[in-house]
Amino acid sequence: MVTGIGIASPIGNDLLTASTALQSGQHGIRPMPEWEHIDQLQTRLAGVVGEFDLRGIDRKKLRTMGRVSKLATFATRQAIEDAGLTDEHIHSPRTGICHGSTHGSSAAQEEFCRTLFDTASLQDLSALSYLKFMSHTCAANLAQCFGVRGRVVPSVAACASGSQGIGMGFDIIRSGRQDLMLCGGAEELHYIHATVFDLAYAASTRYAKQSDLSPRPFDADRDGLVVAEGAGTLVLEEYEHAKARGAEIHSELLGYGASCDGTHATAPSIDGMTRTIQLALEDAFMSSNEIDYVNAHGTATDVGDTAESHATLQALGDQVPISSTKSYTGHTLGACGALEAAFCISAIKNGFLPPNRNLDRVHDNCAPLNYIVGDARQAKLRTVMTNNFAFGGINTSLIFRRL
Repeated sequence: MVTGIGIASPIGNDLLTASTALQSGQHGIRPMPEWEHIDQLQTRLAGVVGEFDLRGIDRKKLRTMGRVSKLATFATRQAIEDAGLTDEHIHSPRTGICHGSTHGSSAAQEEFCRTLFDTASLQDLSALSYLKFMSHTCAANLAQCFGVRGRVVPSVAACASGSQGIGMGFDIIRSGRQDLMLCGGAEELHYIHATVFDLAYAASTRYAKQSDLSPRPFDADRDGLVVAEGAGTLVLEEYEHAKARGAEIHSELLGYGASCDGTHATAPSIDGMTRTIQLALEDAFMSSNEIDYVNAHGTATDVGDTAESHATLQALGDQVPISSTKSYTGHTLGACGALEAAFCISAIKNGFLPPNRNLDRVHDNCAPLNYIVGDARQAKLRTVMTNNFAFGGINTSLIFRRL
């Protein structure tokens, strides 16, 4: 059961604000003049999280956190408060964490390496810096910050980190090993992410002066993704445990599918994506016609959108409404799976279908699906699916249902 939700995103730092943005067409993409000093970097747009409040967090705890862990901490505290958890619940050995990011704090790693290389000395370096950019920085810092004593499982799977974190937390609870898990993902914005996708010809470059026109998932004029930052945390809880403490249940997590393409590090596999969606349906004991909405991974890359659309057609048919909320937030990398899960739950609770922004004409190479265009639609949703597909061929699919 999902009993708590917390987010930090380019379209709002709470779920109500973000949901309002999704229904009113407000995006969080802006130009990045901060990157103009980087020679040959073509992409100039990003999704940036606004100011977020960490007052009340012990300053000593913050010393080991880079921005990515701070974003995760903000979202997790919000989720804990939303779930009404007490210290007794959090400190129980039956409570764990499954949280991650693409990697640790890029800014902290850059500062550490730059100082070391420039000075060839350890004089101005601190061992605490490593705790900011180690790969499991989010999971470890969250555990120390909130006093979690159960299982702590880092989810480090590129763009599937957040959804894999939720899925693994789900599996751990089902195994009976834990009653409650704090699950999700986070990412901080840094030009290294923009650089990687720029070098791979996967970043948006055509709309540098028109931030409202990109990204464009599934559109004929799409030209790549827009990097972004954010964090999302779901409190997952075993049903009887939630019921016993009188928790409000936002949604039921019903199914989780995960697989690896096993073919190529960056080229997506239609077969792998299709198989993952089918695994989620099998896990939930559901048929494809029971899905009321799909939140697509939909990054706005040429090969990614094409492969995903055809996988969706094979697994679900052409009738289920589908959209990519990355058209509002940009690609939040390690955070996207958790944020998009939160958006799906909001869609169930508030009865709406978020439309694709900037989808004027579906690309001829994309499969003929029921793409949501125009204004947000009111709809009574019972069951929704959210999919993420990452570098390394790592695929995830989650199914949520109104309880």
